[in-house]
Amino acid sequence: MEINPASLEWKEAYKLMVGSILPRPIAFITTVDESGNVNAAPFSFFTAICADPMLICFSPMRKGTDGSKKDTLSNIEATKEFVINIVSEDFTDKMNICAADYPPLTDELDAAGLAKEKSAAVKPPRVKESKVHLECSLYQVLPFGEHAGSGSLVIGKVEHVHVAEEVYENGRINSEKLKPVGRMAGHIYTKPMTDVFELIRKTEPR
Repeated sequence: MEINPASLEWKEAYKLMVGSILPRPIAFITTVDESGNVNAAPFSFFTAICADPMLICFSPMRKGTDGSKKDTLSNIEATKEFVINIVSEDFTDKMNICAADYPPLTDELDAAGLAKEKSAAVKPPRVKESKVHLECSLYQVLPFGEHAGSGSLVIGKVEHVHVAEEVYENGRINSEKLKPVGRMAGHIYTKPMTDVFELIRKTEPR
């Protein structure tokens, strides 16, 4: 099968991406608007960039209905701050409640029954149930269109990290205790720690 992306509708291109780029980690992002109203939403177009400076990125797409910005992006552009809360198995259902398209000014954390904790370096709160929090300042936003199917690349500089003591061992995070979840295509999620294998990286050519 040979496919030219230019010949596809954006929804068809999206299905190809989410069906092949997987599993994807989930950035459960909390922000506030200029009045301090809290917003929370999950994003699976998310990864690390580099360690020095400590930069991460995620990509919020425009709404598929009218091409408008999602509240998360609008809040970050206005306040320059956000928190990435890593998602574990024990609160995945509540995280999913926050994915709905709520009316403006709705506090999704309250709607989902999730608790807030004060952050150390930024104004948006942390999600108490999360075992790892990355408090970020906005480093750069790269927009790619203003229509449905387009999006932006949001780059954040990690200013402060919280790690629950029970998952932190000798300077590392114990993945088996963190129990992260990942996103597949459609409505399917995965528990990556249920079936793992070790493969030592080669340091020299054969």
